[in-house]
Amino acid sequence: MSVVQVNYGYDKSLSDPDELLDRYFTLTGWSEAVSRAGAAPVAVVQRFRRNARLSRNGIDYVFCDARASRLSQAVAAMAPDIAHVNGLIFPALTWILRRKVPASTAIVVQNHSPGVDVGRAPLLRLAGRAARAAADGFLFAAGEHAAAWRRAGFIAPEQATYLVMEASTTFQPMDRAAAREQCEVRGAPAILWVGRLNANKDPLTVLDGFAASLACLPDAVLTMIYSGEELLSAVRERVKRSPALKGRVRLAGRVPHDRIAAYFTAADLFVLGSHYEGSGYSLMEACACGTVPVVTDIPTFRLLTGGTVGALWPVGDTAALSRALVDVARRDLRAERVRVVRHFVEELSWDVIGRRAVGIYERVRARRVASLPADRPSA
Repeated sequence: MSVVQVNYGYDKSLSDPDELLDRYFTLTGWSEAVSRAGAAPVAVVQRFRRNARLSRNGIDYVFCDARASRLSQAVAAMAPDIAHVNGLIFPALTWILRRKVPASTAIVVQNHSPGVDVGRAPLLRLAGRAARAAADGFLFAAGEHAAAWRRAGFIAPEQATYLVMEASTTFQPMDRAAAREQCEVRGAPAILWVGRLNANKDPLTVLDGFAASLACLPDAVLTMIYSGEELLSAVRERVKRSPALKGRVRLAGRVPHDRIAAYFTAADLFVLGSHYEGSGYSLMEACACGTVPVVTDIPTFRLLTGGTVGALWPVGDTAALSRALVDVARRDLRAERVRVVRHFVEELSWDVIGRRAVGIYERVRARRVASLPADRPSA
């Protein structure tokens, strides 16, 4: 089964193809995972500032200039069994692609957002409704995300949706003692936050829940790694005016991605207060390194934890977070770390996702071919 992944996203800041692939590690990771699972050949067509070609780890990457027609033509020239489009936010381009590729090519569209804002873009909704027939199937991380896009009209009632996590990670646990020394992570338990300081991630609720837990966890320390800083001043003020939090919160700021695995390894617990997530990538990385999750009870996090590792707590519930932190911290954390890593390997690793994706491709492709008139040429 031949697969072409189509990425219409365009980053004007990138001028070197290798730099793009290094940064878009989920794009390369997905392609390599489905290749290991048996898809062949596998290629990527990427929107870019100029035309270029290169191969990496058995995957062919075709870079096309910003004109959408170039991407459709490049995909059509390969006549793949599966054209995998990243993002439901490109309905018009997906409609154009359907008219360029062979009739036998099945098109799957993968979601990369929770869909919470889709209702606020009426023109996009109209385009999505008009172009949805171009797709043969839609991929989502969680059923609740699929329902949101279906309600918005991007997916017809009879169209099929499939569940598969949109990415994984190559992170793995390091030597803990070395990681703790390298990152200066401390605390018993050592609690880690990795995420933007914004209203969705809800760091203020997390700080309040952490403060409440300190009566039972007097040696706990919360280390916060973040890039977006919308609520940084509010976070600093909350720590400053709380006697409980002073000396117990370390604002580490931005950390290079290749160093974050050491922080995950060094920490005992991972905490986030997200109200919604498309993929929950930092939680996935935490699980890969064995950091025990204490995160909000939202669709993506339920899927990632499987309800079997760590603890989930209701969004915005400070008291519930405090109880969850205390409960998990009192467990055998060494055994918990082993369980979390095993869960990642068995449910969330790239190899597992690759096999699931190829299984979906096979079903979608079979339905596409079966729907073609017997006397119609497949290409």
